[in-house]
Amino acid sequence: MSQVKERTVGVVGLGLIGGSIAKAYSAAGWTVYGFDATPSIHQFAIIEGVLNGVLDRNSIRECSIVHIAVVPDAACKWMQEHAGELSKETLLIDDCGTKKAITELGFELAGRYGFTYVGGHPMAGTHLNGYKNSRASMFQNASMIVVPPTFDDINLFERVKKLLEPMGLKRVVFTTAQDHDRMIAYTSQLPHVVSNAFIKSPTAQQHKGYSAGSFRDLTRVAWLNENMWTELFLDNKEFLLSEINTIIKNLQEYADAMEHDDAARLCSLLRDGRIAKELSEKS
Repeated sequence: MSQVKERTVGVVGLGLIGGSIAKAYSAAGWTVYGFDATPSIHQFAIIEGVLNGVLDRNSIRECSIVHIAVVPDAACKWMQEHAGELSKETLLIDDCGTKKAITELGFELAGRYGFTYVGGHPMAGTHLNGYKNSRASMFQNASMIVVPPTFDDINLFERVKKLLEPMGLKRVVFTTAQDHDRMIAYTSQLPHVVSNAFIKSPTAQQHKGYSAGSFRDLTRVAWLNENMWTELFLDNKEFLLSEINTIIKNLQEYADAMEHDDAARLCSLLRDGRIAKELSEKS
């Protein structure tokens, strides 16, 4: 007889994302079990009233959905160690920033043990990290990218959307692991690289009094978790290197135009960029 209970969620990893997931489900009235590699964190979350208990081999079988909110290598290790503990009625979803390697493993383990797995990536966060910076409203009006095992199972799509409702998402986007990683290289990973490189200019140390919104916007994500982003960049290096090489080429065109005092060429490049932005807003 199944032990799975409705409105019961498990969360592995209680950092910024996992902590926010736990708080969102708790605020929606769900029973929440959680685990963090630092025991004091999940113990504090229990005292705070966010968690109803620790996610272990007993409570995990009650969960209708389990979120894995740790970096890809740790997520893969957790799945390999705990896949056999999941009920066949449980939906397992990871919340990692790259999808190819982890979805390959997730689909294989789901087939072996009989539970349902989809890859996930909530498109929300801040430059801060840790449980102390998590909040229940983190995902309000955000997108969740989901990589399903197949694209012809409408019942699965509806099940995923229903189980993600407590997060308050604006939309759920279903795609492939390859398309996810290709797009994320541009929309998320490249901005972190550019921001991190931009702030290394010696001029940055004298910016006070000379900077406004554009400086703040461009440098916000330079403040990052270098260990996490190193893993994500290397996991997705093929797509990310392509985007880095493209922006280097584009920047060189601006530099060449200024080097030769070619006002017409520089104006044309700037106009092309403005038009590209307008088109991106309409798409």
